[in-house]
Amino acid sequence: MNITKKIALSAAMLLMADAAAALEPVYQLSLKQPGNAATTQTVRPGQQGLPVSLTQQTAADGDGQQLLTVTLTARERVYFNLGISLPTGIQTSEADFYLPGFWYHKNLRSPREAPSFHTSKSWNVRDDRLSSPLTGVIDLTSGHTVSVLRCVEQPGCDALTTHQEGEVILGGPTTIGYVGFDGESGRALLTFGYPYIETPKRYIRKLTLTPPITAFARLDKGQSITLRWIVREAEAKDYGQFVSQTWQHCMDQLRPEPIRPLYSPDEMKAQLSNYFRRGYVDKYALKFHSGHGLRCDDCVPVDHVQLGFCGRVLLNGFNALEYGEQHGDQELVGMGRAIFDSWLEHGFTQRGYFKEDMHIAQGIPADDDCIHSIRQQSEAVYAVLHYLRYEKLQGRKHKAWEQKMRLLLDRMVELLKPDGHYARKFRDDGSDVDASGGSTPSATSTLVMGYKYFKDRRYLEAARRTVDYLEKNIIAPSDYFSSTLDANCEDKEAAISAVTATYYMAMMTRGQERQHYVDLCRQAAYFALSWYYLWDVPFAQGQMLGDLGFQSRGWSNVSVENNHIDVFVFELPHIVEWLARETGEDRLQRIHDVIFSSLNQLLPTPDRLCGIGVPGFNPEVVQHTCWDYGRNGKGFYNDIFAPGWTVASLWELYSPHRTADFLTAKK
Repeated sequence: MNITKKIALSAAMLLMADAAAALEPVYQLSLKQPGNAATTQTVRPGQQGLPVSLTQQTAADGDGQQLLTVTLTARERVYFNLGISLPTGIQTSEADFYLPGFWYHKNLRSPREAPSFHTSKSWNVRDDRLSSPLTGVIDLTSGHTVSVLRCVEQPGCDALTTHQEGEVILGGPTTIGYVGFDGESGRALLTFGYPYIETPKRYIRKLTLTPPITAFARLDKGQSITLRWIVREAEAKDYGQFVSQTWQHCMDQLRPEPIRPLYSPDEMKAQLSNYFRRGYVDKYALKFHSGHGLRCDDCVPVDHVQLGFCGRVLLNGFNALEYGEQHGDQELVGMGRAIFDSWLEHGFTQRGYFKEDMHIAQGIPADDDCIHSIRQQSEAVYAVLHYLRYEKLQGRKHKAWEQKMRLLLDRMVELLKPDGHYARKFRDDGSDVDASGGSTPSATSTLVMGYKYFKDRRYLEAARRTVDYLEKNIIAPSDYFSSTLDANCEDKEAAISAVTATYYMAMMTRGQERQHYVDLCRQAAYFALSWYYLWDVPFAQGQMLGDLGFQSRGWSNVSVENNHIDVFVFELPHIVEWLARETGEDRLQRIHDVIFSSLNQLLPTPDRLCGIGVPGFNPEVVQHTCWDYGRNGKGFYNDIFAPGWTVASLWELYSPHRTADFLTAKK
C-alpha cells in the first residue's frame, strides 16, 4: 500500500473512533517483503494470526502522564514499520501544534516550499530533526494540551540507506523513530512510531520538499523490540505557556547532563584566536576578518564582507584587540585597531548608517545602493560601545567614534515607528524595504547600551517602547520570527533577541517595572530554549559527526526553514544563568551547564581538525539530520560556511561578565 493510501486509511479509521476513545492509541502495522510493495493494516494489541505479535502496556507516570510501552515480537523474519495514532478529541480549527525546534503554531510564516499548513495539515518527521523527540497539541479555546514524548535510547544508532524516498529497508539497526500530527479529518491526532517515516513530504534542504519516505526495520524470528512513549495531558493558558510547560517536562524526562569539556575557556580562546590571524584581510580600504562564504576545506579568506550576523566584523575586531593586549600579542592588537580605524573612515554613509554587506573587491557601495537592516546596525553599535568602554578604561578616548555612535543612535530613535517597532530592512533615506517588526528586539539592547554610555534618556525611552511592542506582538502571541537575515520564518534568533532585550531592560529598571521585564525574559527564555537539544541524536558509522563522538545536547536548531544545528548563543547562557538566580528555576541552571559544556566539541585544533581545513575556524552548518544546504548531508557540514559569527558567539560564551560589567558599571 502506498503512503497516500496509508494516510487516508488512518484518517478514515480514526474518524469512526468514538469521542470516548480519545487517548486510546490506534496501531497500523506495515509489512514489506523485499521486492514487493508493503501492505498495511490496522491491528490490535494481542491480535492473533499476524507474523509479528504486538503487546501494549500503560502505566501511570506522574500527574496527567502515562507511560505507553509497546513490544513487537517476530514469529518469522519481518520487515516492519509501526505507526501509532492518538486521537486527542481537539478540533483542528481550535488547535496549534508543537514539534520542538521544528514546528510552532501552524508554521504559517513559512512558504509552501517548507513544512507548514500551507502545504498540508498533517506532517510526520524523523525524530532526530527535533530538539526533543515530542509531538504536542493545544486546544486554544479550552487550554487543554496533549503531548507524546519518545523515551529515547541512549546511546542510539542509525543506519545508512540506499534510497531517500519511497519504501526503504534499512541496512542495519536504528533508534530513530518519528513523531507528527494529523489534522486532515478535523480532529487532531498525534502520530508517532518506529522506524521513521516522513510524510507528506521530506524536507531535505532550504525550501525544498521531496517525495515521502517509509523506513522498514528487520526483526528475525523470535526477536523482539520494545518502544516507549510518555503521553501527557495538561492545561495551559496559551501557546506560550504550553511551550514553557512542555520544555520543563522534556527537561525532567530527558535529564540532559553536562558533557565533560574538551577544552577550558582559555584553551578555546587560544585556538579561536587563530581565526583572527588567518582570516584577516587588509588589502582593501575596509579591513576585516573574512567571515562569510569561506570553504570548509581550506578556509581561504574571500572578499564578501558582512558587518553583522554572519561576519560580526567589529565584534571580532574588538575581541582581537582586547585579547591581543591581554596576551601581549601586538599582531592582534594592530589588526583590531586597523579594523576600527578603517570603518570609522570608510564604513559609514553620509546619513550616519554603517555599510553592511558588500563584495569589497568590487568597491565600497554608494550610499544609494545600501540596504540596511536594524539587526546589523544594532550589532555594530553593540560592538563599538564595548570597544569605547574598554578604551576608556585604558585611558584612551575616541571622540570621532562617539560622535558617530550618537548620530546613529539618534537615527534609530527617528526610525522607531509609533507603535514601537522597527522595520526589518530600510534604505539609507529611512524608507522601508521590509516593514516587518520581528527584528525589533535586536535594537533594544543597543539602545539600552547607548543610554548607559551616553546617559541620554531618549535612548532608554525608545528601548522601553520597543519592549512594549515586543510584549504585545511577539511574546504574548508567542510569535518569534523574522530575525535571521535569510528567512522571515519562526526562528531561534528572534526568541534569543527577545530574551536579550528584556534582560537589558531589567538591568536598567527597578521595582515592579524590573519584575515585569524579568517575567517577560523568563517567558521568552523558555521559547528560545525550546530550540536547544535535550538529547543526543544518533549517527551511522561513516557519518563524521558520529565518528567524532559528537553529542548534540546543548546545540540548537536554527529555524523552521534552516533545519541544522549550530553554536548560536552569544549572551543567552549568561542571561539564562541570571534568570536561574532570579527565579530559583533549577532547570535553567542545568540547561546553562549543558550548553556551556557542549559547544566546544567541534573546535578545530591541529591534532583534531573536525573536518575543517584550519584550526580555530569553528564550523557553522552542523548537519545532524537528513537536511543540508546542498552538500554532504547528515553527519557532515556544508562545503561553504561562515566562521565569523561562530567565533564571535563562542567568544561571548567564554566572556561571561562582559555584558553585566557594561550594564552595571558606575562610570
